[in-house]
Amino acid sequence: MTEPEPHSGVYVDGAWRAGSDGRTFEVRNPADDSVLATLADASAPDASDALAAAAAAQSSWGATPVGTRAGLLRELHNAVLERAEEFADLITAESGKTLADARGEVGYGAQFLAWFADQASQLPHGEHYTDPAGAVRILTQYRPVGPCLLITPWNFPLAMITRKLAPALAAGCTSVVKPAAQTPLTAVRLVELLHELGLPAGVVNLLSTTRAVEVSEAVFASPALRKVSFTGSTGVGSALLRAGAERVVNSSMELGGDAPLIVFDDAEPDHLDQVLVAKLRNSGQSCIAANRILVQDASADAFVEALAERFHALRVGAGRAEGTDVGPLIDDAAVRKVSRLVDEAVAAGARIAAQAPLPEGPGSYYPPTLLVDVPGECAIAREEIFGPVACVSRFKDEADAIRTANATQAGLASYVFTQDLSKALRVGTALDFGIVGVNRGFVSTAAAPFGGIKTSGLGREGGLHGLDEYLECQYLSLPVNSPT
Repeated sequence: MTEPEPHSGVYVDGAWRAGSDGRTFEVRNPADDSVLATLADASAPDASDALAAAAAAQSSWGATPVGTRAGLLRELHNAVLERAEEFADLITAESGKTLADARGEVGYGAQFLAWFADQASQLPHGEHYTDPAGAVRILTQYRPVGPCLLITPWNFPLAMITRKLAPALAAGCTSVVKPAAQTPLTAVRLVELLHELGLPAGVVNLLSTTRAVEVSEAVFASPALRKVSFTGSTGVGSALLRAGAERVVNSSMELGGDAPLIVFDDAEPDHLDQVLVAKLRNSGQSCIAANRILVQDASADAFVEALAERFHALRVGAGRAEGTDVGPLIDDAAVRKVSRLVDEAVAAGARIAAQAPLPEGPGSYYPPTLLVDVPGECAIAREEIFGPVACVSRFKDEADAIRTANATQAGLASYVFTQDLSKALRVGTALDFGIVGVNRGFVSTAAAPFGGIKTSGLGREGGLHGLDEYLECQYLSLPVNSPT
């Protein structure tokens, strides 16, 4: 295989190359708008070539022994951890998140490589049994679903790739990976490592591009595509489902959230630390970020006062700067969106209870803001904020909390804070969300099934179920031999 070209973002059939039409795009640091790299901008012909390469490699990769596939994932896991600081610095540079958050993401992303290396050795072996009438032997076996399109977002540029790519490789699927245009450099580095580890040509192909629609349409146009896995907005996810409907493409969708965080009067004294984690990790740019904080009446005033103190003390700045608590948003468009939501809420009667100061100079920053008394009809009370803004409202009792929390079409993550285990289980079970964090604001782990219900998606990633998304069950019907 050829050595990678500098600043290439297109990797097809085991080789790095320029885009088919020579176009490039710049990757910028949201902390200061500096240019980090210029990458090839993939187009439709590149996408068609990438899927063709994946299709050509599918048979041999699917037939590769499970132990070999698992061994590659373990090697990649070790290689990532050996370069943990390099990856963290790269993630911070292109996404803006703090180094502490980026280091956490490297560990989290590497978890998926190790987890699915272990899961590969436990692939479903199928069943063999006889039907009730005794006439048919039923044999089931599992095989890879086939070439996949893996589309990942900008907010977790390593973990969202490994969460999809690791089970695909473990199951024996080839893939075309399309990272977000804002954060492709981490994906490029990961594929470089796979290249160095000797991954067979065509098994993983990478398309860095600003032309997401054009590239996706080219991939969906081919009957070779058998699966799409997407993490991102509900609107884009719906469009991808429509695109795959004609050929009934197997689909996994991890889409937008509207996470309620419920704080009962009997919450643990140190719950504020976990509330801040749920709200402000990655500057609030997470699909499982607490979008609505619901606090029981009796403790609401004290909660707001204590949270306001914490917000005032937050240090905003570049992710690489020492002591930074909250980094920039991904770009100026994100800042404008959050600013619009807050301005509309304030105009409608919401009150800013706290706001952290911003650093001087360039960068896509928005001040961490605590909003109270937000009218229910405001957009910020109904839309995913994706920024460092906490909206606090009150509830009367358990039934009121559940009713308010469930008043959304989204159903990804939710949080419950109480010292009463029975209440936690009762409320958690009543919440219409795929994930419920109890007394903790960080719920992500490779060992747990991650995914939502309603408009928040289809399928699960990670956990014992993540590998199933990349496998198909085949049934063989055999006659039972007649007694002689």
